[in-house]
Amino acid sequence: MKSILIAAIATLSVAGPVLADGDAAEGEAQFKKCKACHAIIADDGTEIQKGGKTGPNLYGVIGRAVASADFKYSADMVAAGESGLVWDEVEVAAFITDPSAWVKEKTGNDGAKSKMTFKLKDDQDDLAAYLASVVQ
Repeated sequence: MKSILIAAIATLSVAGPVLADGDAAEGEAQFKKCKACHAIIADDGTEIQKGGKTGPNLYGVIGRAVASADFKYSADMVAAGESGLVWDEVEVAAFITDPSAWVKEKTGNDGAKSKMTFKLKDDQDDLAAYLASVVQ
């Protein structure tokens, strides 16, 4: 069973990012809901979206290993990242729908939590598409 899981993770990691069916322009408008905690700041310091620092910088999140930005993540998020999980549009959309449920599913730990408590009830694919677009 363990070797099957390792093979599945390896296959997914070389398959490339999975894209959701979102509208980046609509997602940009949705980002206002994220600004209280997150900013999007390019590597050169350009502020794409001003925002809070309670959460990690979301520049380049698509294609980045989970819990790999300069931020103090929960132990459960770190465990999810250490498993080799990489953010793609589908994973971001699922995460922002219910962060703690996503972490529980990815870690297999029923007590797992995310520091992010906000749940986006709709337009998750649009927001994920926007986050993918800011570095392309």
